[in-house]
Order: sequence, then structure tokens, then C-alpha cells
Amino acid sequence: MRAEAVHADVVVVTSRIWRTTCTLVRSGSEAFAIDSPVLPDELELLPAISAQAGFEVVGLLATHADWDHLLGPLAFPEAPLGCAETSAARLSAEPGAAQRELRSFDDELYVQRPRPLGLGAVQALPVPGHCGVGELELELHPADGHTADGMAIWVPWAAVLVCGDYLSPVELPMLSPGGSAAAYEATLARLEPLVEQADVVVPGHGEPLDPQRALAILREDRAYLDALRARGAQASLPPARRTGEQRRIHAENVQRLGL
Repeated sequence: MRAEAVHADVVVVTSRIWRTTCTLVRSGSEAFAIDSPVLPDELELLPAISAQAGFEVVGLLATHADWDHLLGPLAFPEAPLGCAETSAARLSAEPGAAQRELRSFDDELYVQRPRPLGLGAVQALPVPGHCGVGELELELHPADGHTADGMAIWVPWAAVLVCGDYLSPVELPMLSPGGSAAAYEATLARLEPLVEQADVVVPGHGEPLDPQRALAILREDRAYLDALRARGAQASLPPARRTGEQRRIHAENVQRLGL
């Protein structure tokens, strides 16, 4: 696991699995943890990393309801979890799905955890909207398309954009069940002006990005989605994302679009 301070009030922790990011955001004496690392030892270390950096985590946020972004309660069991209303609705409609997917992952990789995942009462946040931390506010922006739910989080005093599973340097635009190419492209359009204002962009998977690289990835993702709808399986993948795993994701995208 890697921890990197990208601003005095923002620390990004990157998991060894899927390079999933967890972003710690501070305002005054309060801090939130956005999304989560994946492995048990990473989650165990997260409170110590937060405390060492001077971040008193009082709340958790999830950019969307995929299980690998929901593990914050395993690190901070007393902190409430907030997510977009669309994500809260998804969790309500799929009770226990995140826990089952986590158990399946753990069973496949022989991972042992000290306790099961408990999400408790999830706080549904209106999006677009704001969420207070300390004396300042985070901006919440709709971010659907990868899934049917989700939000991106803008940290205005740090000029940091936490965008969930978008703008990844390691992963193609992935149309999960409930996702949509049109909605994905609409999210890219909403993210673009935020990226242009940002000093740092934190994708859900991969290292923090400077805005120039994030904009280049945005253009690649837009071109890929256009090619996907026009050419289906024959669409070209972005040059840095042509691994076997990304070709598998591409094949699933083709299947979900019925191309």
C-alpha cells in the first residue's frame, strides 16, 4: 500500500489490489475517508496512517456502491458512511450484495478478515449537492455510467477531484451491469471542467494524476466509447490500456451493448 500527500489536507492511499484508491480529506479538526483500500492489512493500517498525518476521520464517503469502494467501515467502524442517493438506493435494492461479493473475492484469494463487513445505516446524500467537513464543504457531482449510481467529489480548497471509477490510467471505461455508454459520456462531460480547474485528479484505480494527464485520459476514454459504439469488438483500445485484462473488459462492454 502506498500513501501520498497531494495537498496539506489530502492524502491518497493506493491499495495493492486493483490500485484502488482511498482519499483522506481534512478540514480543520475533522477528516473524511473517501472509498477504501481492499486488503485486510491495508484497512488495519489506515487509522494509523490517518492519525500520523493528523487526520481525525469522523466520516466515510463512497463514490459508488461497488464492494471494493465500501470497505471503510472495516477501518473506521464508528464512522458513518455516506453516499449518493442513487448508491443508497442500489444498496437497498441489493441487500447483502457487497458482502457476498467481498466473501467471493476473499474465498478466491484465500483472504482472511478479522470481522465481516457491516455497512450499518447508510446516509443518502443529495447529488448534486454539498457535504460539510469541518468548516468547509465538499461538492458532490453526479457520476453514473460505469454503474447506474455514483458521485464525484470536488475538494475546492485543495483543487482536488476524486472521481470514482473514471479517468483511470490503468482501466478502460467499464460498463458494469446498470451502466450506460451514454451516461458515461455525460459524466465525462461533467468532469471535464472540474479536471481543468484541478491541481490533482484521483481516479478510483491508479495513481493521482496531474490535470494534463487526466484530460488526455478523458479524451482517450471519449474516443474509446465512440469507437465502441461504432465498431464494437473492432474498436481500438487506448495505447496504455491494452493488457489481457483490459481486452476482457472490452469484450464485456461489447456484450453489454449488444454489439
